[in-house]
Amino acid sequence: MDLLIRKETPKDYSEVKVLIEKAFSGLSFSNGSEGRMVERIRKTSYFIPNLSLIAIYNNQIVGHILLSPIHIKGEKASFPSLALSPLSVLPEYQKMGIGKALIQEGLNKAKELNFESVIVMGHSEYYPRFGFRKASDFGILCPLDVPDEYFMALELKPDSLQKVSGMVSYPEEFFE
Repeated sequence: MDLLIRKETPKDYSEVKVLIEKAFSGLSFSNGSEGRMVERIRKTSYFIPNLSLIAIYNNQIVGHILLSPIHIKGEKASFPSLALSPLSVLPEYQKMGIGKALIQEGLNKAKELNFESVIVMGHSEYYPRFGFRKASDFGILCPLDVPDEYFMALELKPDSLQKVSGMVSYPEEFFE
């Protein structure tokens, strides 16, 4: 598959919103707000354009990934991290390696920008392929009521989460 992954630009925004809506349409865990969440995050001062990537195949945007700054708030300190949310691939292009390519490129870009960890809420059988483990293994808690196995963390730098614990704090733009 001849896939191009590049940074999203404002010209891509409307097509990406439609892609996200199609990718999450009909999924039991989705309330259909993922596209609007991405729009809200893009308007913030903390939005990192280099961590909003698209996958192009046959001159069509077929996938998107966004990594956004969050914090893990412990009793005595707050630790910066990234949230991987959302990862979207058009339904007809799923299970072709596009999500994998987007995740790998997103994690590489995050490392280049000196981020040390990533948090994801997602499929417990998919994300461990990339090194994600249950966040609770690190003492990191989810502010939402989700099963423990769906809330995961990844160290981008060795042992970067060894002295980190607390509750993940998502910016208000993550919620409607």
